Amino acid sequence: MEKIGVALIGTGFMGKCHAMAYGAVKAAFGDVPAIERAALCDVDEAHARKCAAEFGFARATTDWRDLLKDPGIQLISITSPNGLHREMAVAALAAGKHVWCEKPMALTLADAEAMTAAAAKAKGQATALGYGYLRNPALQFARKLIAQGAIGEVFDFRGSVDEDYMADPLIPWSWRLTRKDAGLGTLGDLTVHLVSLAQELMGNFESLCAMVDVVHGQRPVQGSDKTAAVENDDIAHALVRFASGARGVLTSSRIAHGRKNGLKIEVHGSKGMLWLDNERMNELNLYVADGPREERGFRRILAGPYHPAYDRLCPAPGHGLGFNELKVIELAELLYAVTGRPSQPVDFARGFSIEKVIHAFARSAESGTWTKID
Repeated sequence: MEKIGVALIGTGFMGKCHAMAYGAVKAAFGDVPAIERAALCDVDEAHARKCAAEFGFARATTDWRDLLKDPGIQLISITSPNGLHREMAVAALAAGKHVWCEKPMALTLADAEAMTAAAAKAKGQATALGYGYLRNPALQFARKLIAQGAIGEVFDFRGSVDEDYMADPLIPWSWRLTRKDAGLGTLGDLTVHLVSLAQELMGNFESLCAMVDVVHGQRPVQGSDKTAAVENDDIAHALVRFASGARGVLTSSRIAHGRKNGLKIEVHGSKGMLWLDNERMNELNLYVADGPREERGFRRILAGPYHPAYDRLCPAPGHGLGFNELKVIELAELLYAVTGRPSQPVDFARGFSIEKVIHAFARSAESGTWTKID
């Protein structure tokens, strides 16, 4: 396949991120098909036309179903509100399109299961979900070190993901705080990323015991003197057990003052440990319990062109990749899958396994007991 036509649904934060990835992927990964940005969809016609011009798409539409009928479109990006993911993804797959969908996968576990079933039923269509942090060369090097036994037998995972975009209790209420339109809160927005990293380094989850809470229960309604209820979670913490027998602690919050992209992980083993902080995503810190004790200490490993995929975007070590570059790598993995080459996108089947974990958080918090993860 020499060229692939793409369409984008949604023009917000992640919509623009997808658009930039489409513009950069061929320059970074010369062995992927050329990208033809065929169409962009947004509910506001004037805004759609403006974004299409700025993002480099040939035309704009306000009806996403138009994209399904266009034979020149083979891949559709879904960056719409969470509640539309299932309908759009299932319809796109039924129309023979490949699908790149942002996380969280869907509002409910049933919706995620339906999307997974549609992907399994589709013939030759690739799917991917927006888990760009997994494509971080430093994270993938950590995975390699663990597999090689560099820190011995791995027995403990500690992870946190904290942001402060809802930390101020006076931030106005919005649809994102409702179960009907947004689904889970911190669990769907942030914890999914932490779960994806834990899976990547530790393997499958076996069970967990969680505490999930709304802290700021009422928020002001903009333009009035009323308040409205917050229905989904502000914080979510859990003790976890992995299928390997290892254990862990996962904590997450959208109301953590001062935290911007506080996605941090530690993996402890019998011979050492490693840690990574995504606010400094190009640094991996490794401790190996070897040699004279007085000489031991953490080693800071800066990502560079010798760590796979980094060199596709930057030839110089220590200069660093950012969030948008990780999205380019994520897209390249999807394009490899589209063309039948070895690849590792987070497809709908793996995405469903992540959804099972975050919904187990919610069930465990309700029951107050340890919950098995199927």
